[in-house]
Amino acid sequence: MQRAVDLEPPASRYVEVIVAASEQMTELLEEVGLAARIAGGRYEPVLADVDTLELARAAVPDADGTGTTVTTDPPTVQRSLAALVDCARKHGGVPSIALHVDGSRLTLDPVNEAAAPVIMGESLKDLGAVVALSAIRALGGSVELDGERLAVRLA
Repeated sequence: MQRAVDLEPPASRYVEVIVAASEQMTELLEEVGLAARIAGGRYEPVLADVDTLELARAAVPDADGTGTTVTTDPPTVQRSLAALVDCARKHGGVPSIALHVDGSRLTLDPVNEAAAPVIMGESLKDLGAVVALSAIRALGGSVELDGERLAVRLA
C-alpha cells in the first residue's frame, strides 16, 4: 500500500502495523473461506498444468529434485505447501525445512515428534496446516508421515 503523505514516527510505525495486520487478516479469511468451501462441497478448483518443482520452489526457494507436470489448482497447492513447511518449522522448532521433489511426490524433512501431530491435524494448533491437508486431499492428493518425513503426493 502506498501512502500519499509521508508520516513522522510514531505514526508511520502505527500505519505499518495496521497494514501488516490487515494483510494477515486477509490471509486468514482466505484460509477460512477455502476450508468452508471444501467442507461444504463447494470447492471448485481452477485447474492448470504446472510443474511440481515450480510448486515446491514457491514454498521453499531452494527445493530440489525432479518435477513432473500435474493438473491441479496451483495457487492453492502453493499456499498449502508453504503452510505445511511453516507448520513443520514453527512447531518443530527447527530453523529450516528441506523440500525434495520426485515427480508428483514431494517430501518435507524434518517433521519431528513435536510437529508431527500438528502438521497431521491431530493437534489443532495450526489452521494453515489443517486447511492445507484438506485442500491437497480435495484435489485428489495425499499426505502421510513416514518417520521424520512428510510425503505429499499430488494427483
